[in-house]
Amino acid sequence: MLSTVDFIYFDLGRVIINFDNDRMCRQIAEVSDVPPDRVHEILFSTGLQRAFELGRISPQQFYEEFCRLTGRSVPWDRLRQAASDIFWVNTPMLPVVAQLQARCFPLGILSNTCITHFEWCLEHFAILRRGFRVYGLSCEFGLMKPDPQIFLAAAEKAGVAPERIFFTDDIPAHVEAAQRVGFQAVPFISARQIAEELRRRGVRFNY
Repeated sequence: MLSTVDFIYFDLGRVIINFDNDRMCRQIAEVSDVPPDRVHEILFSTGLQRAFELGRISPQQFYEEFCRLTGRSVPWDRLRQAASDIFWVNTPMLPVVAQLQARCFPLGILSNTCITHFEWCLEHFAILRRGFRVYGLSCEFGLMKPDPQIFLAAAEKAGVAPERIFFTDDIPAHVEAAQRVGFQAVPFISARQIAEELRRRGVRFNY
């Protein structure tokens, strides 16, 4: 069977890498001496984290606004560590990605994330530094899933027609938006399920 897929985009969080936002809030609370609930409110209710993930503010601007809203002056390196040491590899995905990388299959990451989190993940997880040709990040595009435009921008960056791109994400709304612009998009349930979805589309590997 000829493959119907020329490029694969994986979501990052809860697909390739797991994360824990509650842990982030607790750790930031510890270094800033601000209650975890207040940290959560500052990050997610004020729109600060969203602005960061859209690339509308720089790491320095994020830092300055966080300090202003909390009334605290926390060293940037301590805040960065507290905010970023919240990730771990989704181990069952390792053999799937490794086999695709071994075949030099074109792979990319398509993620709603800020530059600080993504740089941390690149530093700490070798899986992201090997074999991924394209990083499609909300902070780069200025767009966030499920906005259909981010999928079109990602297709353009990959240099592949949307209809020839396979995409998986753990959030159904993101999958549905990708499908509407033509991606072969499926919800992420498990590594084995993704391997089977790829096989059905003619992507061959031993897993």
